[in-house]
Amino acid sequence: MKRFLAMKIYAVFGDPIEHSLSPPMQNAAFKALGLNACYHSFKVSRSRLSEAILGAEAMGFGGLNLTIPLKEEALKFVRPDETAAAMGAVNTVAFGDEIKGYNTDGIGAQRALEDAGAKISDKRILIIGAGGAAKSIAYQLARSGGLMTIANRDKKKARKLAQRINGQGFGLEDLERLVPEAEMLINATSVGMKDGDPRLIDPSLLRRDQFVFDVVYNRNTELLKDANEIGAKTLDGASMLVHQGACAIEIWTGLKAPKRVMENALRKELDK
Repeated sequence: MKRFLAMKIYAVFGDPIEHSLSPPMQNAAFKALGLNACYHSFKVSRSRLSEAILGAEAMGFGGLNLTIPLKEEALKFVRPDETAAAMGAVNTVAFGDEIKGYNTDGIGAQRALEDAGAKISDKRILIIGAGGAAKSIAYQLARSGGLMTIANRDKKKARKLAQRINGQGFGLEDLERLVPEAEMLINATSVGMKDGDPRLIDPSLLRRDQFVFDVVYNRNTELLKDANEIGAKTLDGASMLVHQGACAIEIWTGLKAPKRVMENALRKELDK
């Protein structure tokens, strides 16, 4: 009798999750690698995260990705590696003898920026936001020599994050001064994810010689449109998603991720 290997299931948890394009990207990677695996998205609230992680482990899932608003909450339920603990956020979960948490957002962002020709060391970098993605990116870019400034609606959170990375923290009311001073501007919030979201930045504050990066990947945000309009260099969140997703696959499987295949699949979905 022919034996069949059970398909290994992977997933991304978040709320909202309808916008996620990780499934087609990761499924393309699994197919290219010849793995009997599939990747799905599930809506999981912050209050049910512990149950969802334990349920996935009990059902034999191969691993998880986490997105808004679960990255910081996950620290309570997994054993984070050094990077995730330092960043204060988890975006990748691996199952084994114990449930381990990793963070691939920061290195994913850095590799995406470097691929796009951005310089990080000694550059004045302004990050808007102080949540999970902002923490990861700020920590990684600070380690690589970036001169970091954080602006956030909650000024206390901005200052707390800035202190951890030897940077400066401000409120959003200071953007009028901070934006023109920055050499690199990064939106690490979810603003722009939906059509009709308000602008975070007055377009007149942007400069042509800036590098503008928006972690939102499911649409061309108003921030990127405004930056492109004046001829600034821009980068959307798709490249970061590819790199962080590739790192997750390598953590789960030990195999080298097919990044080109992943980006082609992601861009194809975005074109729709």
